[in-house]
Amino acid sequence: MAKQARAVQTWRSIVDAAASVFDDYGYERAAISEILRRAKVTKGALYFHFASKEAIAQAIMDEQTSTVDFAQDGSPLQSLVDGGQQFAYALRHNAMARAGTRLSIEGVFLGGPHPWGDWIDATARMLELGKERGEVLPHVDPMVSAKVIVASFTGIQLISEADTGRADLREQVAEMWRHLLPSIAHPGVIAHIKPEGRVDLAAQAREKAEQAEREAREIAAAAEAARGAVATGRNGGGGGGGPRGGGAGRGTRDQPEGEGADEPAGAEVGDGVESEAGATATVTAGGRI
Repeated sequence: MAKQARAVQTWRSIVDAAASVFDDYGYERAAISEILRRAKVTKGALYFHFASKEAIAQAIMDEQTSTVDFAQDGSPLQSLVDGGQQFAYALRHNAMARAGTRLSIEGVFLGGPHPWGDWIDATARMLELGKERGEVLPHVDPMVSAKVIVASFTGIQLISEADTGRADLREQVAEMWRHLLPSIAHPGVIAHIKPEGRVDLAAQAREKAEQAEREAREIAAAAEAARGAVATGRNGGGGGGGPRGGGAGRGTRDQPEGEGADEPAGAEVGDGVESEAGATATVTAGGRI
């Protein structure tokens, strides 16, 4: 478990650093060397988790959808509005959201799912739920309307970025909903929907940041405990654990994964990278555990 925690921590460091680089430079100008510098990991560690820059970009586009939670209780339409406002807030305060959006808009189709597919599907599900609960008009096609909503949001955030650096994005998204809701929702429902959202987004963001910080501390503590256990085993010996004990106490087992190894995945990269083989078995190509 400690090795797995270290592997997850490394993966997280790479993805977060890459998000900041893609946000600053876009896909084409983003350099692996800059990602390594910001993540503070070796090239071997990066290529252990990701086969290419494209794979990192795909992970970021997958990750950006996690910045929004659509509440399943209460009003589906209000939850949909709240989710749009959550993402509008994230685009100002979250590099992952900005990077994923920039990668999508730049047309980085990486052989995976459509860049906006997750957003369209999630929106369509909420509209379908709204129909079941009597909020959405009977003639509305959830998938068609979902595409219109996602396309509208994408265009509005681009204009807001150009005009104000997204400073007015939440107000613009509220106006979008005021224009779209009459074609989607029953008139009696519209009066109860708050286009500006009903969630304290700043407080919500603080709570998420605190939770992420707690998880990061737990992962770091687990990794530190693993390093301590390795050091204790070497100093204490036992069972051939000395320098000539069949290799069990030899080499660079306690180095960070892939340290000193520059080869891409699949190459002979040495003990440091190989030590993560079992630890990252549950880390998928999309970066989810």
